[in-house]
Amino acid sequence: MASSDILVSFMGAIQAAISVLITIWIGVLAAQFDLIDDGAAKRLSSLCVTIFLPLLLVANLGKQLDSDTAMHYLPIVVWSLIFVVLSIVIGKLSVRIFKLPAWTTPALAFNNSTSLPLLLIQALDAAGVLKNLTSDPDVVEKVRSYFLVCAVISNTLTFGYGPVLLEQDDGGQTDSDPESGRDSGGEEEDEEEDHRRDSSGPSETTSLLPKKAVRFVKTTTRHIESTQNKTYNALPGPLQKAVSWIAPFLNPPALGASTGVLIGLVPALHRMFFNDSQEGGYFKAWLTTPIKNTGELFVTLQVIIVGVKLSLSLRKMKEGEEGGRVPWPSIVFILAWRFLVMPALSIPLIWVLAKKTGLLFDDPVLWFTMMMMPIGPPAMRLVALADVNNLPQQAEMATAKLLTISYVATPVIAFSVVGALRAAQNVADA
Repeated sequence: MASSDILVSFMGAIQAAISVLITIWIGVLAAQFDLIDDGAAKRLSSLCVTIFLPLLLVANLGKQLDSDTAMHYLPIVVWSLIFVVLSIVIGKLSVRIFKLPAWTTPALAFNNSTSLPLLLIQALDAAGVLKNLTSDPDVVEKVRSYFLVCAVISNTLTFGYGPVLLEQDDGGQTDSDPESGRDSGGEEEDEEEDHRRDSSGPSETTSLLPKKAVRFVKTTTRHIESTQNKTYNALPGPLQKAVSWIAPFLNPPALGASTGVLIGLVPALHRMFFNDSQEGGYFKAWLTTPIKNTGELFVTLQVIIVGVKLSLSLRKMKEGEEGGRVPWPSIVFILAWRFLVMPALSIPLIWVLAKKTGLLFDDPVLWFTMMMMPIGPPAMRLVALADVNNLPQQAEMATAKLLTISYVATPVIAFSVVGALRAAQNVADA
């Protein structure tokens, strides 16, 4: 292997990492100059996860998945579960043995598997690094579809099992009852609030729909929620636990992934959504294109939101709000696990499986993607997880400090990128 090839790959990886970091700092600057505040960032983040990410999953999985390639996604599902479970076990042991904060476990287990790798792949392609793996012109979409499958699993586990991992920080007072947010007088209070809004005149939050339509939507929504609550409360205890366990899996990204899988595996739907018009692609121009264009917004916008959240966290720290203490052993342990231990485990393991077995098919792009999946800084979802769990301010600020340090260290990922690229190319050339 020529040293010049390694240097080219390394420089390409460095450029990609710096590109990601610059995008994050654009978000930091936007927040510093008050172009976006905390409330707007939360709403944008919710928009990304609820709308943009599901549409991206529909467009990417639907196009890349078919009856011939479906089995290529099975190793990703298995591998995603393995490295998350392994990280959780190591995290819980470290918390128990070394008395580290409880947020150490989710920080070890859940890395940024969506926005960061997706933008990193775009930058690697722009630097010409991915040409070493394949000549496929759709390589970016292929890699993206692999990462998105991992992201759906990671998202689901984060909000499904993440609260349990944080119980130590809030004394075990996690609110796992899906009905606890509404009391018997909730509907009356909502109606009084709607009446006050109607009588106070129009504002920037006033709906543009006719009042009757707005009332109908709100009334219908409340009726559905009330019916759900009554049905849930009427279920036996074991069934309530089963519903509570299944509920986290029923989220917008999972729905988008399911829709993409359906479109990909049904030949007639795949043809109508992704073929050219003259070849039966009746939906491609007017439906597939806006779905794809809207989903693409997720990639960059979510990384910018990461920067906004980091900036807001830094501002709170500067203003002297209760800054949670971040023990240096925790920081070193988490960064070492995410940037050193996981590459040392994933790259050799996937290399052996790809070279010595047929479990991972003849797909260098798949090998490279699986090597990179467990690597990278902790997910920004940890901030949302802390909000959902109503953790003390000190724990939230400690999490924010950890994430700030982790993302500053992001360029270190270039070494892992080079290692994964060379390992995948080595197997391909054998």
